[in-house]
Amino acid sequence: MAVTEPQTPALEDGTPAAGETGSPPRPPARLLSLIVFVVGAASLGTEIAAARLLAPFFGASTIIWANTIATVLVALSAGYAIGGRLADRDPSLRGLCRIVLVAALLLAAVPFVADPFLTFAVDALDRVQAGAFVGSLLGVLVLVSVPVLLLGAAAPYAIRLSLERVEQSGTVAGRLYAISTAGSLVGVFLSALALIPLVGTRRTFLAFALALALVSLAGLRRRAALAAPAVVAALLAVPVGIVKASDSDERVIYETETPYQYARVIEEDDGERYLELNEGQAVHSQWQAGRWLTGNYWDGFLVLPFAANERAPRRIAILGNAGGTTARAYGHFFPRTAIDAVEIDGELTEIGRRFFDLRAPRLKTYSEDARPWLERQDRERFDAIFVDAYRQPYIPFYLATREFFTAVRERLAPGGALVVNVGQPEGSDRLERVLAAGMRAAGFETVLRDPLEIVNTLLVGTDATGAGPGRLRAAARGLPSQLGPLAVESAARLGPAPRGGEVYTDDRAPVEWLIDASLLRFAAKGE
Repeated sequence: MAVTEPQTPALEDGTPAAGETGSPPRPPARLLSLIVFVVGAASLGTEIAAARLLAPFFGASTIIWANTIATVLVALSAGYAIGGRLADRDPSLRGLCRIVLVAALLLAAVPFVADPFLTFAVDALDRVQAGAFVGSLLGVLVLVSVPVLLLGAAAPYAIRLSLERVEQSGTVAGRLYAISTAGSLVGVFLSALALIPLVGTRRTFLAFALALALVSLAGLRRRAALAAPAVVAALLAVPVGIVKASDSDERVIYETETPYQYARVIEEDDGERYLELNEGQAVHSQWQAGRWLTGNYWDGFLVLPFAANERAPRRIAILGNAGGTTARAYGHFFPRTAIDAVEIDGELTEIGRRFFDLRAPRLKTYSEDARPWLERQDRERFDAIFVDAYRQPYIPFYLATREFFTAVRERLAPGGALVVNVGQPEGSDRLERVLAAGMRAAGFETVLRDPLEIVNTLLVGTDATGAGPGRLRAAARGLPSQLGPLAVESAARLGPAPRGGEVYTDDRAPVEWLIDASLLRFAAKGE
């Protein structure tokens, strides 16, 4: 009887499956699962860290997130295609681990080589040159896309190595993609909830790089490969220093990454301090020893409630307290006023106490989101409610709707006033018109504006009869000496708020689109 040679199982293209004749031994399934899990975690953890890396320079706007997510998706897609081809050419564990190790080294380099790109990008933004800004931003994202592309190549590579028979391809692919997705979930939460708050953004990159370097050792035995994890681990010990440099006449005296944003305190030579968040294009709090007036928009909150009621407010709510510039001033000029200061980022409140003398005789602070906090105050009545909550350059959409303004109006005492800080690009009043329209739609009988800064207008909404500049001028005579002239100047600017804006609702409030369009128009003018 003739003896036939056993047939070698093959894939669709006729090449032997991994582990069969003509191919290296198939790696253990658990090892491949571990590699895929760590790669998935690093891919999405890197995405979160990349957005945080950009935030101190560009902010955390939807544009930044869209660019980051889009870059990661494109890189992963390209990696899938490239990884499949590489796996067919070299279906070995060594080939897979080599890709993972190179991705680890590139990822570890990101925190150290990003600064030149970031600095150039910030300069471009300061000059409002849209082309340079977009180009430099894409350049920064390329730093992340290259290692993410390599991580994307790992998934099809692992599938190729796991296939024993073509009939198992669906099961194998489904299992590995499920493991990769589970790793991605772990990477997202590990990055957002643990690594970034505890060790910072830059060391988050290094932590994922170290994990990748360690799992890559499974298929690499050379000394150079063994040295790679040691190098990455050593980089974790390198001090990160100051994330953003300051101008020559100021110094960074404190910086931190909170669960919500990057924050730093700047001190000038004369002792004046500023609180900057994320990209630093706006100042969120200001302080100087022995001074309570800032010469900035915060001063307007001290006098504008008197356009509605000549009596000093007995109780106020500040929604978006930051470091407490307004609360501190109220405590000085009106020590009998009860102050409820609400700030979603509790670390900013601590920064306020430490660096901005945040204190007042009747001050209560709340580390909560402004609107949910306000909604719960259904039995309270305030003489003034101030809205100064920005995640630059956007006001949260749910603080710009008819429903929100209705809730505010219901919690104002008779003669009370809502005062909203409207920050918008120079020469644009589109957001101001939208907010004024929402306030009118909520039932405010009088809506006024005080254009006290080029990029900051304070809107005032009230139901008080006779509210306006005349009442503010009359009240000026009874105000503290420093506030009287301020009230007179404000009364001279005070006038009706513009009309023609769209009324935003909780269902539809395209605040980000409106601000982005305004910024693009301003940039297009080349101003």
